[in-house]
Amino acid sequence: MTHRGALTGLFLVAAATFVLVYFQPQKLFINKTVHGAAPPLRSASGLVGQGPPSVPTSAPTNHTPGVLSTGWFRSYEHASRGTASVIQLGDGERFARFENFRTSNGPDLRVYLSTTPSSGPGGNFADHYVELGQLKGNIGDQNYVIPTQVSLQRYASVVIWCKRFSVPFAAAPIVTS
Repeated sequence: MTHRGALTGLFLVAAATFVLVYFQPQKLFINKTVHGAAPPLRSASGLVGQGPPSVPTSAPTNHTPGVLSTGWFRSYEHASRGTASVIQLGDGERFARFENFRTSNGPDLRVYLSTTPSSGPGGNFADHYVELGQLKGNIGDQNYVIPTQVSLQRYASVVIWCKRFSVPFAAAPIVTS
């Protein structure tokens, strides 16, 4: 092999390695399924229910357990579906809960609460947000703790955000009183 051929080969290996590490195209073919149980809703009198109903009957006040909000995911860069609910437990702990959730897998996917409504524009979701953590799986039911210091009235949507490429995969509305 000539010196030039060796350099070309080395360049091709380096380029392929960069693409695999940075863009992670293999994730398009790898699904991660999560089966997280819904947080148990408890009140002073006992168990209220297991998981959120499809539509809340009324917004709980103070630390009354229940579903504060439920909305459908809207697709952005990748086809997505499912619901996102905001659930409050009797002790005041809150969760973003995804059910029947499905999106494409991707590199560095995060879950955000954003001040931008779920209708977009998509590029604005990362302007004012709080991160709830890395996406646990691109398929399935899952929970994300919402820190107690976060004022839900400030946020309008739950967003699946690709931090590496600064694009939204999906967003769902949250509406709280």
